[in-house]
Amino acid sequence: MTLVDDGVETRMTQEHTAAERPGRRPAPPRGAGLLTAALGAFCATVALLLPLVAAPRLAVLPAELRQTWTLTDPGGTYLDTTHWRTREDVEVVRSTDLVGAPVPGEPDLLALAVTTDTGSPLGPIGHLEHRMVVDRATGWTVDCCGADTTGRSGRVGLWPPGAEEAEFPFRDPDTGSAPRMRLDGADEVGGLAVHRYTQQVPPTRVPGSVRDVPASVLDLDGGGTVRAERWVEVTRTYWVEPTSGQVVDLAEQRRETLRTVDGDHERLLLDADLELEPGQAAGAVHRAGERARLLAAVRGWLPLLLGVLGAALVATGTVLARRAARTD
Repeated sequence: MTLVDDGVETRMTQEHTAAERPGRRPAPPRGAGLLTAALGAFCATVALLLPLVAAPRLAVLPAELRQTWTLTDPGGTYLDTTHWRTREDVEVVRSTDLVGAPVPGEPDLLALAVTTDTGSPLGPIGHLEHRMVVDRATGWTVDCCGADTTGRSGRVGLWPPGAEEAEFPFRDPDTGSAPRMRLDGADEVGGLAVHRYTQQVPPTRVPGSVRDVPASVLDLDGGGTVRAERWVEVTRTYWVEPTSGQVVDLAEQRRETLRTVDGDHERLLLDADLELEPGQAAGAVHRAGERARLLAAVRGWLPLLLGVLGAALVATGTVLARRAARTD
């Protein structure tokens, strides 16, 4: 366009940048390509680290834990040793607390304190405490750091994520023995697919349980006392979510007797079919489901997604960087 003012011609030219010309895309902001490529590289790096670093760290027992299992039988039978009377059809409650803490200087180990109390509304029935050290990768007890090493090594009610053994020693806290725990099939608890494990503990003497009891308690003639000891027979069932290793349900059929040292006379101490409280089972199912989904994500679809996203971002960032360089 030309304007004439007092004989002086002034030419005003409308300039267009390359970005403003029809048919041309605007140039990307300087540095956008590098930033996009860097974000893609970060995603790709995380995709590699998740299965290589994060997954192995998640696939072990936690360095700290606290669990309580409360099993009940509304119609159990036991010997009241305060009055030496058999109590029938009463509620028997067996509560086990597990408290785990790191072992100083041993990051692969877990110090586990286990306390079990058995009782009824009429009074206490039994009490047991023991301390163990557990390998966080296998769930097996190890001889270390002042732990109770009485009896055989084995697993102690904790399954690490992904444990797949069909059978293994499982330590019985009363006797110190470790009969085999066996995979007994698949099951479903609260809509969650689980593995069912069972263990049979045959009648076994409890070490250190010898005590003096009235002879009449064991139907022996005469007065005074006799030496007797405790024997335990147990059938255990655990339901375990296999990906997370979380126990979601458990049950015990327990039969305990008081026997003379020579084994000729005995008296029933406890007979109970114990099942986990429903509220605890529901909470365990919820936690196991969350843990299993996290492990599945870290081991599978999340690295794949981040890898694809990272590759796409690196390619996009490279294109943007080259376009920005041509327009400079």
